[in-house]
Amino acid sequence: MGRGKIEIKKIENTTNRQVTFCKRRNGLLKKAYELSVLCDAEVALIVFSTRGRLYEYANNRYKKAYVDSSNSGSVSEANTEFYQQEATKLRRQIRDIQNSNRHILGEALSSLTFKELKNLEGRLERAINKIRSKKNEMLFAEIELMQKREIELQKANIYLRAKIAANERAQEQMNLMPGSEYENMTSQPYDARNFLPVNLIEPSHQYSREDQTALQLV
Repeated sequence: MGRGKIEIKKIENTTNRQVTFCKRRNGLLKKAYELSVLCDAEVALIVFSTRGRLYEYANNRYKKAYVDSSNSGSVSEANTEFYQQEATKLRRQIRDIQNSNRHILGEALSSLTFKELKNLEGRLERAINKIRSKKNEMLFAEIELMQKREIELQKANIYLRAKIAANERAQEQMNLMPGSEYENMTSQPYDARNFLPVNLIEPSHQYSREDQTALQLV
């Protein structure tokens, strides 16, 4: 995805405007150099910042002509001044960023005006809202993941219960099949020789009661 179009208008925020100026100025200087090399063109570029600082670029032929005509300073001196200005500007940016970080941490607030404190408060509130929104997004995603996991575990539990019940039914059917030990015990044929009917055990009528010998326990 490409970057969206940026509305071309003055950047109100001082820090953002300075950062954009540095980035676009360096890109412009790079494009001027590439144009002079690729097309063998004589290129001279002059840029003044809002504070009146001069930034310039010129290819070798233009620099030679400029030095010969002006007789004021050498190219090396101009380059040295340019890099000194760049180093000063970078140190200032580093200091501003460090101060901004201390302000965010609630330090060194005595040097800020009421308006600056109000702006800082607004920045912190917006940052906190973004952090909370991201935190809630992560929490909701985690909850959704756990709910899906719970559903998967419930399905697995139902599947295991059904499988156990099927195994139990299969075991019961195996126990009731012909040839099983229980079936063999209950399906044996009746053999009268193994049983003595009670009604057949009766006293003989050919003997009188008086002739029967009494049984005594010794």
